[in-house]
Amino acid sequence: MVFYNVSLLLLLHSFLQYPKMIDCFSPLVSKERLQQPMRSNYLISQLTTRAITISVSSSKTDIQFKDDNPHSDDDMTVSNEASKATNTATDMDVQPQAMATGYSQNPDLILATEEATRQALAYLPTGANIDLGLVFVSSIYDGQYSPTVIVPTIVDTCQTENFSLSKLIGCSAGGIIGTKEQQPHDSAAADLHARRSQRSIQAVENEGGAGVVVTLCVFPDTKIRTFHLQEDDVPDDVSYMSPQEWKQSVGMSCLNQSPKAGDDMDASPSFLLFPAPSFQKDLDDFLKGMKMAFGDGVQSTLMGALSSTVSSLSRAKLFRYDVDEPNVIQTLTEGCIGVSMVGDAEMKVMVAQGAKPVGGVYRIVSGKDSTIGVIQLDEMATKQLEEDAPSNGIEGEELQEEEEEDDNEELEQQKMDAKKKLAAAYAKAAIPKPVLAEANYLMKTLSDDDQAFMRKFLLVGLERSGGMIGNSPSEIIRLAQGKGHRFTVHQVASAGMKDGSVTLPLGSVNVELGTRMRFFVRDGSFAKKEVEAIWTGYKKRELESTFAQDSKPFQPTGCLMFPTLDRGKKFFGGKSGYESSAVVEYVPNLPSLGGFFCNGIISRLDDADKQFMVHGSASCYVLFGSKSRRPVFCAAKAQEEKERAELLAKKQEEERQALAAENEKKLKYARDLSLGDDDDMPAPRSADGELIIKRREVHSGRALTISSVQWSVAEKMAKPTSALEGFMWDKETEVDRLRERVPLANLVSQCKLFDMDPSKPKPRDWIAPVRAAARQGFVIIPELKRTEPMTGSLRKRYDVKKLTKQFINAGATALSVNCDQVYFGGSLEDITESREAASEAILKASNAEEGVIAPPILASDLILYPYQLYKLRLAGADAVTLVVGALTTKDLLYFTKIAATLKMNVVASVTSEVQIDRLTKLGSRIDAISVSNRDLESFSFDDTGAQALNLLSSEAMRTFKQSHPDAVVLAEGRVGMIEMDNGMGDKFAHLYVEALKDAGAMGAIVGGGIANVNKDDVGEFLESFY
Repeated sequence: MVFYNVSLLLLLHSFLQYPKMIDCFSPLVSKERLQQPMRSNYLISQLTTRAITISVSSSKTDIQFKDDNPHSDDDMTVSNEASKATNTATDMDVQPQAMATGYSQNPDLILATEEATRQALAYLPTGANIDLGLVFVSSIYDGQYSPTVIVPTIVDTCQTENFSLSKLIGCSAGGIIGTKEQQPHDSAAADLHARRSQRSIQAVENEGGAGVVVTLCVFPDTKIRTFHLQEDDVPDDVSYMSPQEWKQSVGMSCLNQSPKAGDDMDASPSFLLFPAPSFQKDLDDFLKGMKMAFGDGVQSTLMGALSSTVSSLSRAKLFRYDVDEPNVIQTLTEGCIGVSMVGDAEMKVMVAQGAKPVGGVYRIVSGKDSTIGVIQLDEMATKQLEEDAPSNGIEGEELQEEEEEDDNEELEQQKMDAKKKLAAAYAKAAIPKPVLAEANYLMKTLSDDDQAFMRKFLLVGLERSGGMIGNSPSEIIRLAQGKGHRFTVHQVASAGMKDGSVTLPLGSVNVELGTRMRFFVRDGSFAKKEVEAIWTGYKKRELESTFAQDSKPFQPTGCLMFPTLDRGKKFFGGKSGYESSAVVEYVPNLPSLGGFFCNGIISRLDDADKQFMVHGSASCYVLFGSKSRRPVFCAAKAQEEKERAELLAKKQEEERQALAAENEKKLKYARDLSLGDDDDMPAPRSADGELIIKRREVHSGRALTISSVQWSVAEKMAKPTSALEGFMWDKETEVDRLRERVPLANLVSQCKLFDMDPSKPKPRDWIAPVRAAARQGFVIIPELKRTEPMTGSLRKRYDVKKLTKQFINAGATALSVNCDQVYFGGSLEDITESREAASEAILKASNAEEGVIAPPILASDLILYPYQLYKLRLAGADAVTLVVGALTTKDLLYFTKIAATLKMNVVASVTSEVQIDRLTKLGSRIDAISVSNRDLESFSFDDTGAQALNLLSSEAMRTFKQSHPDAVVLAEGRVGMIEMDNGMGDKFAHLYVEALKDAGAMGAIVGGGIANVNKDDVGEFLESFY
């Protein structure tokens, strides 16, 4: 009973809407407890919002559904391995299944068809391949256009909207069921949760009016075949035929043989049929053949609806289109059209009979074939009904139909008492009686409306359970518990006035003696309760199945609904759209709902029923889903994702434009720094070829923007003769502003305090780890650089901490951080952030040991004043770069001594042999020398890399190495980007690195060359040059 109690959770939501049903469960749980808020609401919502999928296939057939392809049997087989693979796939790995319905009431048939098709397409994945289309057209349009325009209009509309349609079937209708057009989500809903919680569709029922409904389906991993049967194709007698012979006769030989117990369920086909009314006389033979050929219906699912018209003067139409058969664009008036589906498709079929039981329970005493002769009251079953009636609290299940009491009319009360007495007296006479005699006596006990119905129609129900009553004999309670109908209701076709026997439609049933039977009447109030109970039972079964199989719950992708013509607004007490609204209410967030009012339905009552039959007055609900529980496409969610992507793209475009504007500004600035007004005038040089650099004049200068402040300068502005000179002037201005805020003396004092404070970061040896790495191979030192003067930003997003951790995790032994703001967009904060991030990365490393030091930081900047050295020391730099071409020999000597005092290493950047000679003669310690490919006159690069190679191979470099044997020799400038020819016409970047190594370089400082390397490939990049 534990499992039964769990299943009760699913019923709570429905019980709150159907309070009288709570009474029947009082022995198990109190009404107060049932009405308490519980997590069942969450389970219910989860059950009905999970993802499912249906798949459909296509294969070539002719008009008789006969396949000329000898390999068609193999093509229609879906392997069990493929199904299992789909079950284990994640939602991100599988294509979602989608269904969408469009509805239009346009008085013009062509416009209505186009509008309905476009509305459905709007709720499908963009550009999807539509595997199956369904169209239902009101016969009101007859005479306006030829019905042959309907299918081409749908196909052309799909193609116009960049969709492809593979298969389509449909028919005319006396009334249609669709969904009103609405936006995938309300734009006024501010937050994402509110938009997702909205109901996705709004159902509408149109009885007898003009309208078109188009349902389009995307069914991955399922094969679909369309077919058309003529009356002459159906054998009259299947008793002498084998299953394969019957399939061949009707053109279904391509489908698998009758499935056996334990066979793969994916190999069992499902069928959807739309017969013309004239085909009804052959339906019994066709259904017998289907049962014989495809089993008892436990595995194969078959359902259908007979096409209808608004007026009896109109003739029903059938529509068919199949892309695999170019000539099949059919508009028919006879036969039966349909589709078979094999694969991931799953159809759950439920039927509402709309018939209220009256009177007691009887047993058939005599009868033969479809005729019932004599019945006898089953006193035990009837007594159980009497005992159950007061406790279940459900009206309409009693032996006697209660009418509303009229206190003002005593005569009516007397009549009612007389009826009850007559019924009680007759019920006690448990003697065999003819069916008509018992019906005549029973009719006298009923209400006037029920009597009027029984005078026109006689309905009898035969018990399906083989004599087992079950836990509850009540129809409503059984349906709500998910147990299905107890009785299958049949309309009496004829009656024997002499013997009082009744005959059911020929072929619908073979009467077995001892079967229980009841009388029924049509009743709208009872039908409402039945609809609610059916959907409550469905949700209960799904929850039990989910718990039992420990798998994803079944989530409907769409629903088709086929009520008969008599189950409309009038039947449900004047309320239009009752059934369709109930479907939407019990299946929240249902993506699609479509259907039509038909002349009859073809189906089993439920999954447990083995009998396919035609129901003349009923409603059929078909939920499409997926055996593998693949995800369902949601238009609202897709729209949200589309909007999110558009917002992201818009933001990225804005960032790109801002970045481009900033790049253009910097590039213009760099060009302006080069040669002033005359681009053809070279920069002045000394006799040894070095640039002649003038320091900034005190009373003149250039405009400079620092932060958000534009500084004013003298009207007569000096013009730099080279990019380096302009760079130096702007750097001097920048330093002047800093010195105005914090004097040099303060910085010197702060540095001394830093040395004395053990909590402050101490300088680390930058040269030692580089030299150690160089012993093992060519070492790459990543440089963090925001922009390059001549090319602009190197990365879309420059995150110092993230890049530092990325480089260190990839194995970098040392780093370089460009902190210049004038040319390279850096800042002193970049030094501090990089040092902190390096320490964090080392601490989090799995192999970190006590005493391990984080990779040191080289500060790359244009240093012109001692003030800058102290600022860099306080920022956390371990080494500094000195641009030899920008400094005099006196400044070089001065700065190297100050750096040594601050315990920072010095890396001298050179671009000529003259600069190398100056370092050799300097007489001061130089820890490392870096030969650069940069041209200081324009700040561009030598893209051939020859400048660095020549410097490494020069006599000046050999002399420098002799005087500085411990100095590390590095290269910089487009390393990793410059390529060299291998002699066979191919160029590779690693060949240039090998050339640098052969020329004497121990490593390289790489900035732009590593900027475009994927973060996952940085480690490989650093190791590739060893």
